[in-house]
Amino acid sequence: MTRTQAWILAVLACALVPGAGWLQRTVAPPAWSDAEIMMLQSLWINSLPALPEDPSNAVAADPRAATLGWRLFFDPRLSANSAISCATCHQPERAFTDGRAKGRALGESARNTRSMVGAAYSPWQYWDGRRDSLWSQALSPLEDVAEHGGNRMQYARLMALDLTYRSSYQALFGSLPDLSDSSRFPAAASPEGNDAEIAAWQSMSAADRRMVDEIFSNVGKALAAYQRLLVPGASRFDTYVGAVIDGDTALQDKAFSADEVWGLRLFIDKARCIECHNGPLFTNNEFHNTGILSVPGELPDRGRADGLRQVMVDQFNCLGEFSDDPTRECAELRFARSGKELLGAMRTPTLRDLDRTEPFMHKGQLPTLAAVLEHYNLAPLAMIGHNEAEPLRLSRHELEQLEAFLDTLSGSLAVPPDFLQAPRSIAQ
Repeated sequence: MTRTQAWILAVLACALVPGAGWLQRTVAPPAWSDAEIMMLQSLWINSLPALPEDPSNAVAADPRAATLGWRLFFDPRLSANSAISCATCHQPERAFTDGRAKGRALGESARNTRSMVGAAYSPWQYWDGRRDSLWSQALSPLEDVAEHGGNRMQYARLMALDLTYRSSYQALFGSLPDLSDSSRFPAAASPEGNDAEIAAWQSMSAADRRMVDEIFSNVGKALAAYQRLLVPGASRFDTYVGAVIDGDTALQDKAFSADEVWGLRLFIDKARCIECHNGPLFTNNEFHNTGILSVPGELPDRGRADGLRQVMVDQFNCLGEFSDDPTRECAELRFARSGKELLGAMRTPTLRDLDRTEPFMHKGQLPTLAAVLEHYNLAPLAMIGHNEAEPLRLSRHELEQLEAFLDTLSGSLAVPPDFLQAPRSIAQ
C-alpha cells in the first residue's frame, strides 16, 4: 500500500467517526435509536406539561387577572417617573428580554434581563432564585431604584383612583379601602424606599401598612397571571422531532440539515448540554456554577448563595402572610438545596429563542452564542466557587454544528397576539 492510499483510508475511517471534525459534514447522520427518540421526545414542545398550579396565588389561572396583569405590564405609570413599564426591559419582540448586557430602566440593573417565556414553570425566579413565585418576583422591580423606582403606596393609590383598575381589582380581590386621608396614607411610603418613604411608612399604623401590603401583593398576583401566558410555541426543532417520531424521513430532511442533526447529536451526547438544558424548555431550572468570568471592575457574583438567603426572608414568599396557599406546605422553599456548591451558581436559562435573547450569561458577559460555546469548550477555573463544567474539547466544526442546532430552537410564542402589545388605551 502506498503512502497516498494509506492516507485516503485514514481519511475515510475518520469520516465514519461521529464528531470527527470537518469531514463529518460529508457523512450522513445515522438513524436515531429508540432510546434516542425517547430523549428527543422529552425535549419536544408537545411534551410540555400543563402550567403548574401556584397555590400561593389564588388568581393565577383567572383570565380576568391575566387581563388586568396585561394592562399593568405595559403601563408606565407603574414607575417613579411614569415612563418605565415592565415592557421597557421585557420586550415581547425580544422574547421578553432587552438586548442589553444589564437591564436599564431608571438606572442600570445588577444583572442581565432574563427571558420571561416559560418562567411559570420554574419554582424560582431571577438568576439567583431570590424569589419563589412569579408574583413575588413581579413586585421587586416596582420598588427597585434602578428599575421602576416607585413605592407601594403609589401603586395602591393607582389601583384605587384609576376607574378601570379599580373595577378590575375589586372584581378579583374585593373592595378597595378609601386611601384619601393623607394623614393615614402618605403620598409616598414604602419599607423599601428612600429615607423619606421609609419614615412615612413607619408613621402609618400596622393595620394600614398591612392593608397597603395586601394591595401591593395583589398587583403582583395580577401581573403573574399575565406572565403565566408567556409560553413558547413550536420551532423548527419541534417540527423535526415530530417527523422523527412519525418516521417521516422526507420531512426530517426538509426540517434539518445534516449539520443541524449532527449538532443535535452533540447536544444530547458528547457536548453534555442536556445534563442541565433538558425538558421542553431546555432548562432544569437548577443552579450551577459554570465558571463565567466577572464583569471587569466588579467582584465575582455570589449567585444562589445570596439568593437563597434572600428568598428565605422575603416578605412575600410562599410562607408569608400574603401567600394564598392554605396549607403552607411550600416544599420547594422548605427543602431548598443549600451548600457551598451554590457559591457563584446561577439558574439555568432556557435555550429557546436564543436569537432574540443575546447577550448571554447573568451579566451579559458573552455577546454571542459562539462565545458561549467557546467558553464551555474551554471550561476555565471559576473566580468564585467551583466550576462544575469540564472542557468539552470539541473541534471547530463540531462547535459550528452545535450552534447550527441551537439556532433551530427559535419559534413564535404561543401567546394571543393582543397580549404581545400594549392595550390601545396605554399605547396611544
